[in-house]
Amino acid sequence: MRILFVADVVGSAGREACLRLLRPLRARVKADVCVVNVENAAAGAGVTRRILEEVLSAGGDIFTSGNHVWDKKEVLDFIEEDARLLRPLNYPPGTPGRGFGVFHAGGSTITVMSLMGRVFMQPLDDPFRAVNEALARTHSEGGGPVVLVDFHAEATSEKVAMGWFLDGRATAVIGTHTHVATADERVLPGGTAYITDAGMTGPFDSVIGVEKELAIRKLRTQLPVRFHPAEKDRRLSAVLIEADERTGRALTIERIQEKLADGSRSDE
Repeated sequence: MRILFVADVVGSAGREACLRLLRPLRARVKADVCVVNVENAAAGAGVTRRILEEVLSAGGDIFTSGNHVWDKKEVLDFIEEDARLLRPLNYPPGTPGRGFGVFHAGGSTITVMSLMGRVFMQPLDDPFRAVNEALARTHSEGGGPVVLVDFHAEATSEKVAMGWFLDGRATAVIGTHTHVATADERVLPGGTAYITDAGMTGPFDSVIGVEKELAIRKLRTQLPVRFHPAEKDRRLSAVLIEADERTGRALTIERIQEKLADGSRSDE
């Protein structure tokens, strides 16, 4: 199985990169399934139903998220009914939506989990315990050996620890959230593909997606500044994992970055 994971989509620039680059990329790498992190897709924070359908039409199959998943209130109207959109599974019991799901795409079965770290982030439930419990439930819900975990976390150490914790039990542990791709992609000894952060799909002429002048002003003055997503130098960042469907072991992991030529963009 060939799994394409698209890093955090940020604002209209990220969506435009998806709309114009994802489907040709997916065809070129012969991906069986495509997972996309969309938590920043709506104006840099949150996701809407229309945007979800937009990225679906561009070639995405399953959508993960993170700490900004609730920023657009309308998500509460559809996250329960749309199984394709996952919120971090270590939110407390009773939180709307689901943290993992078993999906069938391209004739293959894959379990995808959205998970969030706690170091320098919200004090959610223990992600290590939560992912353990979810793994124990996958077979009862029809899941097979192929499991991808999107670990949305700030601290490098927490992400690396999660990779080792799940080595041999997950096909891939993909770090997200920092919007800066790391160069440590590898297959761990137990057969788990790992990368600390897959990066960002969005405007690289920016400070992790924000207009650079605004971010610099905030850092220099420490005064309140309203951030806006940047627009220029749009790129799609992703990782491609090849896995053995019978065992769930990853065979390879590869970083990918595609740059979009100048062109039209969405308004939202």
